[in-house]
Amino acid sequence: MSIRSKSTGPRQLSSVRRSMLKLAGATALAAPYFWIPKSHAAGKVIIRSPGGVYDDLRREIVYEPFRKLTGIEVVPVAMTAGKLYTMVRSGHIELDIADITTGTLTPFQRAGALVPIPYDKFQYADPADIDPNYKLEYMVGNFIYGIVMGYNTSALRDVPRNWTEFWDYKKFPAPRMLADIAAGYPDLEFALLADGVPLDKLYPLDIDRAFESLSRIRPSIRKFWDTGALSSQMLSDKEATLGSIWSTRLLAAADGGAPLAINWNQHGVHVQAYSIFRNAPNMENAIKLVDYCLSDDVQKAFAKRYPCGPVTRKAYETLPAELRARVPGGEMTAKNGFILDPEWWADNRQTVSDKWSKWVLNR
Repeated sequence: MSIRSKSTGPRQLSSVRRSMLKLAGATALAAPYFWIPKSHAAGKVIIRSPGGVYDDLRREIVYEPFRKLTGIEVVPVAMTAGKLYTMVRSGHIELDIADITTGTLTPFQRAGALVPIPYDKFQYADPADIDPNYKLEYMVGNFIYGIVMGYNTSALRDVPRNWTEFWDYKKFPAPRMLADIAAGYPDLEFALLADGVPLDKLYPLDIDRAFESLSRIRPSIRKFWDTGALSSQMLSDKEATLGSIWSTRLLAAADGGAPLAINWNQHGVHVQAYSIFRNAPNMENAIKLVDYCLSDDVQKAFAKRYPCGPVTRKAYETLPAELRARVPGGEMTAKNGFILDPEWWADNRQTVSDKWSKWVLNR
């Protein structure tokens, strides 16, 4: 399934600000202050990142080798999606690159806050080798990860083979969990798969049908999780022994000794992507970093240390078989998965949010 972005022409920064205010339903905000660490290198590039262990790995595997190669220092700034929206709405964009999901980037693209990815300037990566599903006009995949059916192996002997069986809580009695909208996306796609919708016919999602399906499984749901940390904790502690979970979270817990495993059948794929802001303070350096991060060596090196899938075909195909079995992408996703559609979610998030708020309170 393709998730190609729609084209958005250049706009002035004032227009970007007006668009983001309208998009968010916000009133004009005073420009917030964000502390950006100073760099003493010959050049720098400032990137929004998730922070934490992710930043530690990126520094080791990507940012420091990039600095040694180019002399350009990478300055990661940990920032929530909410703060990123606030920065863009204010019109004072102090970042060069956003490293975040395509679903978060789509509203920025529509508001004219991003520039097209200049694939023709790439020197380290081969643009033709980037999987077309992740090579978009205003954003390009950094890595991919799954939203999957996870389970506790010490609690379950018989595991559902698909989401239809997951929904059959009488045949497979076990406390379950699913994602809350606060986690980014409620599991409407899984609800529709459980109701018989084919993988390749999911979008546009039938919202009413999805909520009717969710109502049928609700008696077995112990909790709707709102963070990745909560989902892995619930599975590890057996508060729920079966449920949707981000593959990265489950694999990290499993690698730490938790008795957890994944059923990859009918999995969804999230795309963590790069976008470059219009009027980025360090535009040329930003292009070089995005280019470098998409080189096969970097893609493969990061996938070996972080449980994610590469976005370049060569990097994915040359991963050891045991690693390919742990990440989405390639034939496994083509046959057994789908890519979450950020365009559909951008168009329908408010409708889903309103319906979710009423549904979740209607016990």
